[in-house]
Amino acid sequence: MAGKQNQNQNQLNGEIRDREVRLISETGEMLGIMSSREAQHLADEAGLDLVKISPTAVPPVCKIMDYGKFKFEQAKKEKENKKNQRTVELKEVQLSMTIDVGDLNVKARQAQKFLEQGNKVKVTIRLRGRQMAHANLGKDVIMSFYEGLKEFAIIEKPLNMEGRNLILILAPARK
Repeated sequence: MAGKQNQNQNQLNGEIRDREVRLISETGEMLGIMSSREAQHLADEAGLDLVKISPTAVPPVCKIMDYGKFKFEQAKKEKENKKNQRTVELKEVQLSMTIDVGDLNVKARQAQKFLEQGNKVKVTIRLRGRQMAHANLGKDVIMSFYEGLKEFAIIEKPLNMEGRNLILILAPARK
């Protein structure tokens, strides 16, 4: 368990077992290559921690820093990045082969709202019974639906048949 935890975190002070390390001071100044004992001694004199920041380098790179403050700053950055992230959802609009023009326009307006919010839209038509023999009519319905949304959407995944469903995936158009 402790080994897994160390992989995610940097090695500190006594955990650094390398013979030689490249040392960077707390101000960012390169102090050169020295034994890990000497580096630890310098860190102790400064009252700070010795942290291995690049374990794969030859020799490994260590820095003298206040580790608690470093972890706090990292957590703050991660929190800020998470706040600025936006997830794109896939919204679904279901049509039927026998949909009327008015209903098609209502569905198109709904899809337009989803696209303006930055979400993707999955347009589906489920073919029932004998409609399977006339899938081309369903394709026409979906394409006329797309024609109404052309200025707001681009086709991300072209129209195709999955089982009994005709599916078209639209993404928001670049502004």
